[in-house]
Amino acid sequence: MLAALASLPVAARTPGPILHRDDFRHGLRQWRIEAAGDARVTAQGGIVDIDTPAGLSLWFLPQLTGPIAIDYEVRAVSAGGSHDAVSDVNAFWMATDPAMSDGSVLTKRRSGVFEEYDLLRTYYVGIGGNRNTTTRMRRYVGKAGERPLLPEHDRPGEADMLEPNRWFRLRLIADGQRIAVERDGVTLFSMMDDTPYRHGHFGVRTTQSHIQLRNFSISRP
Repeated sequence: MLAALASLPVAARTPGPILHRDDFRHGLRQWRIEAAGDARVTAQGGIVDIDTPAGLSLWFLPQLTGPIAIDYEVRAVSAGGSHDAVSDVNAFWMATDPAMSDGSVLTKRRSGVFEEYDLLRTYYVGIGGNRNTTTRMRRYVGKAGERPLLPEHDRPGEADMLEPNRWFRLRLIADGQRIAVERDGVTLFSMMDDTPYRHGHFGVRTTQSHIQLRNFSISRP
């Protein structure tokens, strides 16, 4: 049944109830920024604009409990800006921090440096471009220096990379054991996790780049 459902295009599915939504017309009150450099993050006109010289994570404040699907549109900006590198559009989902008594990634504020997130238990996807030459999905296990990567979850094809200034839709799924990433309605990655992460936080991640987000929602898959 799961395999049959996964094969359906997004438009053919019955949408689940919306749990959270942000139209980005009321600032960033639902989000927390962790930035390693002097980043500029704004929300106006229905778009979040992230322009950063170094690593940055933007965490959604509500904790999520599966099954969930996280949907948003995103693009990598190339307009001549100093950080318009079109290098990476990344995300964490179902993220927890096993070192914290409450398990929340929000209990401890991090600097935005990427290596600090190795200690999380989380799913991660990175859409690459330019200096980042692959698109990947990982399952972090909460150990420093360990970012397990299955061969089938490392995609170097040109079609898997970022295109400058083009909006695309990401859907991040945590549906029991089924963990998946869809891009524009097509499954990019899928795995069955015997010990799935069933709750945690969602965070947008990028480094030395300029990206934008819109039409963000979280629903039951």
